[in-house]
Amino acid sequence: MAMADITLYELPGCPYCQKVIETLDRLELEYSSIEVPRAHGERSAVEEISGQTGVPVLVDTAHGVEGMPESADIIDYLESTYA
Repeated sequence: MAMADITLYELPGCPYCQKVIETLDRLELEYSSIEVPRAHGERSAVEEISGQTGVPVLVDTAHGVEGMPESADIIDYLESTYA
């Protein structure tokens, strides 16, 4: 099976992450999910790609998105790109 182009860095129970997941599901997009540590200080992977430690963060290799933070921006991007 091919790897999904879309990767979502997220935290279970995060309402902003959930909104992004609902959008991905509604658009029937395949994606891989990476669960980040609860402690911001341990989120070096997220910080490396997005410059900050908040989640959600979206990576979309097919469209050159290397680490988009902010759930509202991610949802707008997904809808304008894939809807």
